[in-house]
Amino acid sequence: MSKIVRAACPHDCPDTCALLVTVDDDGRAVKVRGDPDHPTTAGTLCTKVAHYLERTYSPDRLLFPQKRVGKKGEGRFERISWDEALDTIATRFKAIAAYDPRAILPYSYAGTMGYVQGGSMDRRFFHRLGASLLERTICSTAGTVGYAATIGASVGMELEEFENARLILIWGGNPVVSNLHLWNRLQQAKRRGARLVCIDPLRSETAEKCHLHLAPMPGTDAALALAMMHVLIAENLIDRDYIEKYTLGFDALAERVAAWTPARAAAETGLAAADIIALARDYGSIRPAAIRINYGLQRCAGGGNAVRTIACLPALVGAWREPAGGILLSASGNFPVDSKALERPDLYPENSRFPRRAINMSSIGNTLLEEASPPIRAICVYNSNPVAIAPDSAKVQQGFSREDLFCVVLEQFQTDTADYADILLPATTQLEHLDVHRSYGHLYMLSNQPAIAPLGEAKPNSEIFRLLAQRMGYSEPCFADDDAGIAAQAFAATDQRSVAWPTLADQGWARLNLPQPYAPFAQGGFKTPSGRCEFFSETLQRQGHDPLPTYVPPHESPRSNPALAARFPLAMISPPARHFLNSSFANLPRFLKAEGRPRLLIHPDDARPRGIEDGRRLRIANDRGAFHAWAEVTERIRSGVVAAPSIWWRKLSGDGENANAVTSQALTDLGGGPTFYDCLVEVAPVAEA
Repeated sequence: MSKIVRAACPHDCPDTCALLVTVDDDGRAVKVRGDPDHPTTAGTLCTKVAHYLERTYSPDRLLFPQKRVGKKGEGRFERISWDEALDTIATRFKAIAAYDPRAILPYSYAGTMGYVQGGSMDRRFFHRLGASLLERTICSTAGTVGYAATIGASVGMELEEFENARLILIWGGNPVVSNLHLWNRLQQAKRRGARLVCIDPLRSETAEKCHLHLAPMPGTDAALALAMMHVLIAENLIDRDYIEKYTLGFDALAERVAAWTPARAAAETGLAAADIIALARDYGSIRPAAIRINYGLQRCAGGGNAVRTIACLPALVGAWREPAGGILLSASGNFPVDSKALERPDLYPENSRFPRRAINMSSIGNTLLEEASPPIRAICVYNSNPVAIAPDSAKVQQGFSREDLFCVVLEQFQTDTADYADILLPATTQLEHLDVHRSYGHLYMLSNQPAIAPLGEAKPNSEIFRLLAQRMGYSEPCFADDDAGIAAQAFAATDQRSVAWPTLADQGWARLNLPQPYAPFAQGGFKTPSGRCEFFSETLQRQGHDPLPTYVPPHESPRSNPALAARFPLAMISPPARHFLNSSFANLPRFLKAEGRPRLLIHPDDARPRGIEDGRRLRIANDRGAFHAWAEVTERIRSGVVAAPSIWWRKLSGDGENANAVTSQALTDLGGGPTFYDCLVEVAPVAEA
């Protein structure tokens, strides 16, 4: 008789869906569907996860340990036993650690968002080893730091409340593609009469369905927000009572934004001053007013300050007073994650010879090639695919090609990065292991129970690092914790917001113990040092940053770098392709067929003088590199900007490159994040054979 197993989507998406997996009598999963009772999922899955069985049972799954037999990058391997694989890794790690354990680097991110498989036994292992610490910056740190400087933590509106808003600004996001269950709420709000505004250089699938689309130049969002504040204050469209009671630094903010006239912002953003004024007036007069801000806009030089500046808006107009007012960047700060229990940073050896060293993952290309002290001699990659997803990929590839770099990769598929592994280990998918999850889009904790036995000889990440710890001789009791024990440690049991693991494991999901309706800052109580929304941040001031919201122009733009723009005049962004999720799903036949081929969206005014016609193969280039894509000539992208939906596996792209051939390792103003959308290129048609 078939059974239903409760599970959770593990992928890097704010929706974190609750799943129901049907397993037949033979122990094979035969159906994956959304849990109809979960308030956010409501029985609906995105097209990717709806076909998750094609991922788990793909004929391309890695099912056995292997060792490299060809040159690095050729992707030629032979099968070995787990004993040989683990012994080889432990022997190499011990030898390198005897020289300097910081010469070993873990590299991981959000291939799974689960704490058991993505943030527990692995961290314990590398902490005990004394390896270099990894700054996991590749997605969200700039925005997280900017938001925290203003609000105090990643806390904001509850997703369900968006349907009750009357004005909704969708700023730097495309929820139709990347936040489907929020989009369902936004549609409901629209049916009730809400006005939807999308702010994005691309007229995305979301922008197409909004009442108004504003297309600023990439990296200029802070200028727009500063000008909005200028209008709000000048026209007295602000909530002075809320400002007086619950904010800090208003007078200094007012002085700062006085210089940011709509005309000045128009020159930076490429928007009409009249449109900026109209948006500010709407925001200052329509209630409730909600902002859904996403991470796209923070992938430029001034990304941290852009998020910080936008995060000031709700307090300025008192939007936080209502549950359907305010802003949402991430809900992750609501969850009482016990990172010390999960990761055990106390295991890190305090050795004056080897002081702690942190490596920024967004600069991995330079890190592997430059003379670090000590140089990286081994890298262990899991839950990530840096050869495809890291910026300035020519340097990343060159770094991974080093014959003296011992590379271990834990993977489900033979990715671009796996081709460079010395030892390649098969990892389980979400249907084959236990995990526990929070969400960064809603307020529900979720458990994931294994629905099927691991295929082949695949093992969970947690088990692989548990076995490696044994091989290294680590005897601390925490290395004997099983996966259920780790899951029980994930959320602080004494925190009143938590739901105990046995209950969560049985139910599959549970809402945090927070008020309903949830209006986190209706009466102040911000998570900042002052307890107020900080227009003026002493924390940033102590760190040497501007304490007030400010505009940091892009590293690369016609206004900030005219000499570079004379050679490479088009600003390129690389937003998520609809049928991929970062580089996940980008190798499966269904989604490759749906995505077709690498595309470059280009405005007719930019295509015409370059002799570019729709469907023409293009070369997109700058001093860092080049890649090929096929032209989509369209007014959906604003003039002066091109968009390359991403991210393609390099070896499946057609020319062995992807958009990261041209992106930069330059970092953001706050948080050390990547600047993927801060990139100037030139585009030319390719002569077809």
